[in-house]
Amino acid sequence: MASIFFQKDKRSGITYAYESVSYWDKGKKQPRTKWTLVGRVDEKTGEINPTDGRGRKKRAGKDAPKPGPVPATRTARLFYGATWLFNVIGEQLGISEDLKRCFPKTFRQILSIAYYLILEDKNPLYRFEKWSSLHKHPCGENITSQRSSELFASISEEAKHEFFRLQGRRRMENEFRAYDITSVSSCSECLRQVLYGNNKEDDRLPQLNLALVFGETSGLPFYYRKLAGNIPDVKTVKTLPAELDVLGYSKVKLVMDRGFYSEDNLNALFRDHVKFIIAGRMSLSFIQQDLEPLYGQFRSYGRFNDTYELYCHTGRQNGTTGNTGRTKGTPFQSQGASMWCITTTTSTGRPRRRKPSTAG
Repeated sequence: MASIFFQKDKRSGITYAYESVSYWDKGKKQPRTKWTLVGRVDEKTGEINPTDGRGRKKRAGKDAPKPGPVPATRTARLFYGATWLFNVIGEQLGISEDLKRCFPKTFRQILSIAYYLILEDKNPLYRFEKWSSLHKHPCGENITSQRSSELFASISEEAKHEFFRLQGRRRMENEFRAYDITSVSSCSECLRQVLYGNNKEDDRLPQLNLALVFGETSGLPFYYRKLAGNIPDVKTVKTLPAELDVLGYSKVKLVMDRGFYSEDNLNALFRDHVKFIIAGRMSLSFIQQDLEPLYGQFRSYGRFNDTYELYCHTGRQNGTTGNTGRTKGTPFQSQGASMWCITTTTSTGRPRRRKPSTAG
């Protein structure tokens, strides 16, 4: 028969309620009593609050199950080699960190789309769903064609320029800046800048020109600008120093091919104190005058560069002072006498060493 009795703990002064159950012990052949703690007695109300004797209330119902292995709700087989390599490259070059700083809400989507465009360069973006189901990427979810269009529209010019500023500061002092223009052919009739021009791919289509400044060693871009397809390369240099200065690239060294060579461009670069290396045309009169006496002895050991395996000649020429007219072959105009160097190269090939002659 069960009964409730109370017992006070002398150490804590707390009164506990116990349930006493009497039963017959067959082994010892005598009656026994079993005590079970019911709870703690409230001194003010006299109510019994369930407890386990250690100040914790008893759980309602049965004890919770112990933690164990959780069954998998989704299984998938994903390729991770190429995207893992891109993650490491992005961390080493600071691309992931700069994207997160400029696009805190969408940088994962931008990285995933960039990975897709690199690995699947000939597939349109509506195929991203298939690629996403087979590859592990930063976003981890499918990006529909509509969502990708909204993502591209949300990228502002300010955030884009800030990203290029951050990237440029990481490698500004370590390398030259190469400036070049590429063309992208298009059949679009909606883009105003798609026009006929000097198509470098010879596919007889209208094009969109893309001016790009990138690191000569790293090959990473620091600035780009969309141009109309009918604008020649030589017309784009005048505004370049001012645009680079806005981005924080005041101390920049440019490397350009001969498509950008003109008297006006040289004047603009010297006026803005921009250091540059530019290729010139062999048809310029001051270059021909400098090289004409050397044609017979150009291919000699004295003019062979072992590092680049080229025959080279470096000459100097004074800039014109206060000249405002246009003279054929005039390299640049300046207020003072400036000096500059011309380096001319010919075909590669190591010269053959002649055997010394002996006299009898």
